[in-house]
This record gives sequence, structure tokens and C-alpha cells, in this order.
Amino acid sequence: MRSGLSVLAVCLTLLMVISCRGGGQVYQVKDAPVQTASGKDSSMDEVRKEIVAAGVAAGWQMVATKPGEIVGTLNIRSHQAVVSIPYTAKNYSILYKDSKNLKYDEAAQTIHENYSGWIQRLDGAIRTRLAAAGD
Repeated sequence: MRSGLSVLAVCLTLLMVISCRGGGQVYQVKDAPVQTASGKDSSMDEVRKEIVAAGVAAGWQMVATKPGEIVGTLNIRSHQAVVSIPYTAKNYSILYKDSKNLKYDEAAQTIHENYSGWIQRLDGAIRTRLAAAGD
């Protein structure tokens, strides 16, 4: 009986650790250069077009809210991440804007651990599209 209680205690402890896993730092991309494979300069319109296409291909809803800014929204089950993507012909950023059900802590600048991966994948898709646009 004692060993059964020990196993139960270990299982409950593991369950608590798994369910309480914390988030990570809010991952942001700041002033990433717009680089094309050919080295050719891009226009603001080309940069906007490629950022939107990259986001849509990665599952984001992308809206050009004003010249030089796109808002991207990713919905996964009950979770939502919203980012602001300011851009010029020379660089772009991906900045946290809002979220739902991602345990965002403004004071600590932490968020659900999956958020970083989503932003890294979006950034990779943008870099790939921008590089190909210069060919």
C-alpha cells in the first residue's frame, strides 16, 4: 500500500509540474534587414506584398493597416496571437501586439512557450519570400 501511495504522489507531482510549465520571453524581431538574393533593392510595395504572402502561407491572417504597417493574426484552437509588422524598403520588425489564452504577462514580458516558435516560423517565411523576390 505504501508503494502505491508513493507512485501516486510522484504522478501527482509530475502532473503539477507539466501543467504549470511557464512561458518564455516574448520573442520579437527588430529591424531585420530586407535582403534579396540578388542584392537588388526592394520597394515598399514589394516588401508589403512579400510579407503578406509569407504570413498567409504560414497560416496568419495579414492586414495592411496603413502604409508601412501590417497586422498579423494567428488563431490556433482557442489561442490567438496578434503582431504588428512595421516595415520599410530596408527593414522590418515583428512586434507583440495582443494575445488571447497565451498567458501573456506584461510586467515579466513572458508568454506561452509556443509563441516564440510561431514568430520564428513567420520570420523565416518572410525572409525566404523577400530573398526570392529579388531574383
